[in-house]
Amino acid sequence: MLNLPIDLEKERWSWIALLGFVAALAAAAIAVGAGVGTRLDWWDFGQGFGYLKWGYQASFAALPLAVLGCVMARPGRQRRGFAVALAGVVIAGVTAWIPWSHLQKINTVPPIHDITTDTANPPEFVAVLPLRGSTSNSTDYAGPALAAMQQEAYPDIKTLAVQRSSNEVFPLALKTAERMGWEIVAADSGAGRIEATDTTFWFGFKDDVVIRIASAEQTTRVDVRSISRVGGSDAGANAKRIRDFFDVLEGMLR
Repeated sequence: MLNLPIDLEKERWSWIALLGFVAALAAAAIAVGAGVGTRLDWWDFGQGFGYLKWGYQASFAALPLAVLGCVMARPGRQRRGFAVALAGVVIAGVTAWIPWSHLQKINTVPPIHDITTDTANPPEFVAVLPLRGSTSNSTDYAGPALAAMQQEAYPDIKTLAVQRSSNEVFPLALKTAERMGWEIVAADSGAGRIEATDTTFWFGFKDDVVIRIASAEQTTRVDVRSISRVGGSDAGANAKRIRDFFDVLEGMLR
């Protein structure tokens, strides 16, 4: 006979509290597994998003169960399990909140995935092109329509003008890209071009970045372009990546 560490009848545990916790744990496992499986190429990102949706929906079923478990097993009641039910509330809440917040972000930005500081003459990708594959988004810039949407959503994404020579700026830009954790694909000082790939943490999406460094009269112009390999909307990720890059680079230039 199997000896359980907890005698449920003797301890008078709340089955609702336990059920809420298990349901929340299952929802979280589905959501986390959706990203892990996509990252490991067990399925494509479309299927991964489908699993994430299941986990998201399951968390909304688990949350009221866990809340009810907290009520039924709250201190002073005859049945135990308040801490377990509370853990279920937290797990289900976090599992629901992460996709929900991402959806809210998508609804506040335009459905674009190609962001550049120079919309008139975007930096071009060269070395990363063979790595992108035939199913990736095109790197051909979509022109004035895309530029207008970017300008409205991200007016702060502009060329960085630096009062230093390009020979000084290039190694600092390369070091900045390395500090960002990007995989450096190419660094051509003669052409003033750095190409890199950034991999997202959860789903392992790969976004490509090209940095162009060019002398202009008494300054050096630093332009950055960041583009997603898959998906229609980047939820603001590429603009944030460019901002973060400039923040680190400007700190190194001081």
